[in-house]
Amino acid sequence: MNVKDKLYKNQGIHVITAIFTVEQGITKVLLVKRKNEPFLGDWILTGGALYNNEDLLSGAKREIVEKTGIKNIEIYQFGVFGSVDRSPIMRMVAVAYIGVIDSRRVQILRETLKTSNADWFSIDKVPPLGYDHNEILVEALKELQKKITSSTILKSLFPETFSLPELQKVYEAILGTKLDRRNFRKKILSLDLIEDTGETARFEGKKPAKQYRFKKKIVEKKVF
Repeated sequence: MNVKDKLYKNQGIHVITAIFTVEQGITKVLLVKRKNEPFLGDWILTGGALYNNEDLLSGAKREIVEKTGIKNIEIYQFGVFGSVDRSPIMRMVAVAYIGVIDSRRVQILRETLKTSNADWFSIDKVPPLGYDHNEILVEALKELQKKITSSTILKSLFPETFSLPELQKVYEAILGTKLDRRNFRKKILSLDLIEDTGETARFEGKKPAKQYRFKKKIVEKKVF
């Protein structure tokens, strides 16, 4: 064997997804607890090793189903993490994704073959994570903040109807800043992303507010 060939041996690919939700104005991320070494007992983002017979997206979605039970989630690739020592077993390059889902509409698996628990964590209360997942999470949140201002990724949080105050609160939670109510309303309505359902509902005990939904066919535009 050529000595140089050894440089190509024992390498693999991780597919990692940061799955976010917003609960009562708090941005949260889904974490799973490892049942095996390395990093036994540590919390990590959802993911694992890519199979040789699958593409990146298929592998990422398979890992989500296996580790959490969540199906049919839209995920978006945003980065690659390739530190030589990010895995103690062998060289593993991580391809990272983000996804957004309404946590009230899914039932996550609390234990699987390779995980002993799963739960939603507020992003300001995330524990030390295994591998380099704290680093990946920081970048994932930046990508989410960028994406909600230039795409309709939040459609996954509101598969049905919502009020403008409810939508604004989600933007504020993810961006970590307060938005002017009138400016937000004017901007959102001008983008032709949502439509009035003709219905009303109370939000946080206040007076009934108009209900909207995302349009089926949307030309994505920059929100802010």
